[in-house]
Amino acid sequence: MEDAEGQSAPLLEKKAGGGRMMYVEGCPGCAVDRRKAANPGIPYGSFIYVWIVTLCTALPISSLFPFLYFMIRDLNVAKRTEDIGFYAGFVGASFMFGRCLTSTAWGIAADRIGRKPVVVFGIFSVVVFNTLFGLSVSYWMAIATRFLLGALNGLLGPIKAYAIEVCRPEHEALALSLVSTAWGIGLIIGPALGGYLAMPAENFPNVFSPDSFFGRFPYFLPCLCTSVFAVVVLISCIWMPETLHKHKGSENENQSIEGLEAHLIDPKEKVEESGSLNTKKSLFKNWPLMSSIIVYCIFSFHDMAYTEVFSLWAESDKKYGGLSFSSEDVGQVLAVTGASLLAYQLFLYPRINKILGPINSSRIAAILCIPILFAYPYMTYLSEPGLSIILNIASVIKNNLSVTIITGTFILQNNAVPQDQRGAANGLSMTGQSLFKAVAPAGAGIV
Repeated sequence: MEDAEGQSAPLLEKKAGGGRMMYVEGCPGCAVDRRKAANPGIPYGSFIYVWIVTLCTALPISSLFPFLYFMIRDLNVAKRTEDIGFYAGFVGASFMFGRCLTSTAWGIAADRIGRKPVVVFGIFSVVVFNTLFGLSVSYWMAIATRFLLGALNGLLGPIKAYAIEVCRPEHEALALSLVSTAWGIGLIIGPALGGYLAMPAENFPNVFSPDSFFGRFPYFLPCLCTSVFAVVVLISCIWMPETLHKHKGSENENQSIEGLEAHLIDPKEKVEESGSLNTKKSLFKNWPLMSSIIVYCIFSFHDMAYTEVFSLWAESDKKYGGLSFSSEDVGQVLAVTGASLLAYQLFLYPRINKILGPINSSRIAAILCIPILFAYPYMTYLSEPGLSIILNIASVIKNNLSVTIITGTFILQNNAVPQDQRGAANGLSMTGQSLFKAVAPAGAGIV
């Protein structure tokens, strides 16, 4: 049955809270809402998509850090050993610079054409440009492929919006915790893969010959593994449900959709919007959103600088103030940290968030990060096995505190806007975050 505008009539009407919920035939967002209303449990299937897509976008971001020092050395762009960090910083920054230029556009696209098309295209870009980066034969090819990987990778903003939209309000903390968990683990597993699999002809001479393909391209194997995983995720996304509402709502339908997300919208914003349902509050005037984005950007700068400096510091010679670790040693530390992140975010963080809330938990985590970071330089005076034990403990605590802050800001950002602005809001946060993360590796590398 269709109305005068040629649209399908509501399939189901149901009162919920103060609003009226309407489900329109053929609308993927309404189909998801019907499933949420009918099934109050945790949507494990949808959460798996959130997990693997986030992991897919996180893996290539940091997988290069353990071998970037050696890659820059082999590309013969640095004239002195001390200059390697300088050139490495710009390779790390190129990804974030590219993402900074396009994140808001990808977020707006996700609000107009849907979350799924943007996610699929982003995964495809990971497959192509991550593979090409592993085949880089010059410094500028490495920078160009990383830049394009960042510019065409619009995954993280839409997947944060998607995580909120596939679950009921009581499961939102868990949903965004999954995003930050997968993100944090990706930033750990990625370097672990890079550390273990880079230069296979040197590390595994019985398996890989120096004259083989992997001998001629010593940094291709970790990139290949990430790209293969991205192909698997790309295929699985065929069955990924869309969550965006794709119908022109009447006044009643607009009210029904707002009723679904009444808990997400600031009360002051509701008052401002009550005069006109078609008037949207500017994202830049939404102080809850902008304040959380500012915190997110500042901490992203800190976290990205730490991620790059940690690997460079650990692999540098002790005479330069480093630990003289091999890439395999760094990969082992990061693998232990990744395992701890999984346990912390799935079992501890939801309880912490329930007791303290996202704001207080983020504040406490930020304060605790300070003494831990001050302790790192003094580790150079330690010897084995005490050094490895202390370093692993510090890395575990530091990274768990980091994902606490990241998850808190995710929750605040997504609860500050209604659905039809959520993609753009997340895109805007990714633009700011990417700008700060682009500056961080270059700045940290120079320092």
